[in-house]
Amino acid sequence: MAKITVCIPTFNRVHLLPYAIDSVLNQSEQDFELIVCDDGSSDRTPELMSQYTDHRIKYIRHPQNIGKSNNMRSGFDAASGEYFIKFDDDDRLTPDFLASTAAILTQDSSIDFVGTDHWIIDINNVRDEAKTQENSHRWGRNNLPAGVVNNLLEVVFIRQSFQVGATLFRHKILQELEYMQPNLQNCEDNDLFVRLALAGKKGYYLPELLMEYRYHAEQQGINRAIPYLFDKIRYLENYKFESEQIEAIRKNRLTETQLLLGLRLIEKGETQKGRELVLAGQSFSTPKAWTGLGLSLLPVGLRGKAFNALRQVRG
Repeated sequence: MAKITVCIPTFNRVHLLPYAIDSVLNQSEQDFELIVCDDGSSDRTPELMSQYTDHRIKYIRHPQNIGKSNNMRSGFDAASGEYFIKFDDDDRLTPDFLASTAAILTQDSSIDFVGTDHWIIDINNVRDEAKTQENSHRWGRNNLPAGVVNNLLEVVFIRQSFQVGATLFRHKILQELEYMQPNLQNCEDNDLFVRLALAGKKGYYLPELLMEYRYHAEQQGINRAIPYLFDKIRYLENYKFESEQIEAIRKNRLTETQLLLGLRLIEKGETQKGRELVLAGQSFSTPKAWTGLGLSLLPVGLRGKAFNALRQVRG
C-alpha cells in the first residue's frame, strides 16, 4: 500500500495533463500512487495515458461524462494511501510538496490535514510573483501563521484560506465525512472544508509556496460562471451557523451570489429567472441590481455588449 494517494481528475486537458503528472513523478517523496480519473474525455487523453508505464499510475476512464465531483469521488474510492490529495489537471505540485506536508501528518497524529500556499502560473508554466502575492493577500494566507489553525471555521469559510489542491488529508478523515458531496460540481472544495471545521477536525497551515495554480482563459466565460453560481447558492443554503457573525456573512454572500447569477442569466437571455434572482432578498436596492434590471429591457442580442462595456468601465 502506498503512503500517499495523489488523484488528478481530468477532462479534455491532454495538452496540460502531462505537466500535472510529471509534477507528481518528480516528487522528492516517492512513496505514492497516482490515480488519473478521466471524466469521459473526447480528446487524446486515453492515448496519452497509455504511454505511461510507471506501475504506480492507475488510470480510471469513464466512458461518458459523469460530472466533476462524481469523477473526483471515483478517484477517491480507488485510493489506498494513508494520506490523500486531489489537484486539478491544469495545476502542478512543486517537488517537495508531498514530503513537506506528509512529514507534519506523520509527526502529529492529531492533525487531520495540512494546507500550503501556492504560486500563480500562466499557460506557459511561468510563475507570476505579483499575482501570487495578490492571491495570498486576497485569501488571507499572507498573515495566517504557521501551525494548527485555532479558528478553523473562520479561516475556511470567511477567509477561504485553504485550497483543496494545495492540501494533504488523512484518508480516513475524508472517508468519515464522505469526501466530496455527490453532484455538487462547483464549490465542492469550500463545502468540504466547512464540513471538516464543523466536525471539529484539526487543520495545519504551512506558509510555503508548494503548489502551482494555473490561471488561463479556459477558466473564464459566462458558460462556466452560471453553473458555478448555481452551485454556490446550493452550497451556501446548506448551512446555518451558530456564530451570528459567520451566519450574517453567509446570508450576505447568498444574497450577493443570487444577484450575480441573476445578472448573468439576464445577460444570457433568461430574463424572467434572472429578474427573480436579482429581486431576491435585499439585493434589488443596489446600483448593480438596478443597472441589471435596466439592461434586461434591452434586446437579448445587445445585452452582452452592454454588460461587457459596464465591466470595462468598472475595471
